[in-house]
Amino acid sequence: MSVDFTFDGRPMTARPGQTVGGALLAAGVQSWRTTRFGGKPRGLFCGIGVCFDCLVTVNGEPNVRACLAPVSAGDVVVTQVGDGRE
Repeated sequence: MSVDFTFDGRPMTARPGQTVGGALLAAGVQSWRTTRFGGKPRGLFCGIGVCFDCLVTVNGEPNVRACLAPVSAGDVVVTQVGDGRE
């Protein structure tokens, strides 16, 4: 069984209960956010919700920590640019 979602418009799959960050890493995606200043790429760093490098926009909601958020069927995940409110 798998959970279908999209990332930047591309179809993706995850295992049930898998986090957004885990699913993206499993699909070979290493970066899904850019910094507010300088536009540097960021992805999973600590993996336990302490830092904020893995922020992503899920279903229009910015600043979701990909390492903590479980993937739900039909989720629309997009790369977050800066603070996600631009």
